[in-house]
Amino acid sequence: MLSWIDDSTPLPPGRLALRPESDAPGLVAAGGSVNPARLEEAYRKGIFPWFSPGQPTLWWSPDPRMVLPVAAFRLSHTLAKTLRRFRRTPGCELRFDSAFEQVITACAATPRPGQDGTWIVPAIVEAYGAWHRAGRVHSAETWIDGVLVGGLYFVAIGRMVFGESMFSHRTDASKIALAGLVAACRARGIALVDCQQNTGHLASFGGQEIPRSAFEAHLAATLDAPAVADWTYDDAAWDLLLPRASRTPTA
Repeated sequence: MLSWIDDSTPLPPGRLALRPESDAPGLVAAGGSVNPARLEEAYRKGIFPWFSPGQPTLWWSPDPRMVLPVAAFRLSHTLAKTLRRFRRTPGCELRFDSAFEQVITACAATPRPGQDGTWIVPAIVEAYGAWHRAGRVHSAETWIDGVLVGGLYFVAIGRMVFGESMFSHRTDASKIALAGLVAACRARGIALVDCQQNTGHLASFGGQEIPRSAFEAHLAATLDAPAVADWTYDDAAWDLLLPRASRTPTA
């Protein structure tokens, strides 16, 4: 049975989510507002908000869970070539946290595959913006000649990263931001990026499904580890992602 909550009610554990045979598998609870304190509680329990305009706040914990093991990131030959070109081209830059509001606004304007509208409703923008100002939410940004052309935003708690949404205004711009996030995670000893739900796009990068119980066990082992103090992107992090043979500039 679905739990209805208010702002004073703790979120139930993910194991109480609706079963796969239900109309909404993975749905844990409905109700309450979205704010940094509630988000902190939710993410620590492996739960995230996802709802459309006109709906109450819906809280989810899917089983299985889609994750991207950082060590298993699949870098295609084409993307590796794109990254080499991006890295050596003047005016091309990967930044973190320089334009978070622009990133989440652009993500809100980009529907997920198979959806007509956006789940990044104004309440989500406001709550994650406040959480960003508190240091929990970050943006990875692809810049070309001083213009933001793609990016993503993510939550970071301890040594765990939760990917949220991406946008792209140029070919491969969001892929560059994702690759940069993976490189930054490798540099900081972060092993797993949460992807929430299975998509073919994420699977093409090495994303895979794991049981909810395994995901929650990983959270227990990483959330209370020392947090990353600085997400400033270091260009040398590309060396942790690009194969050595691919780092030789070509004409």
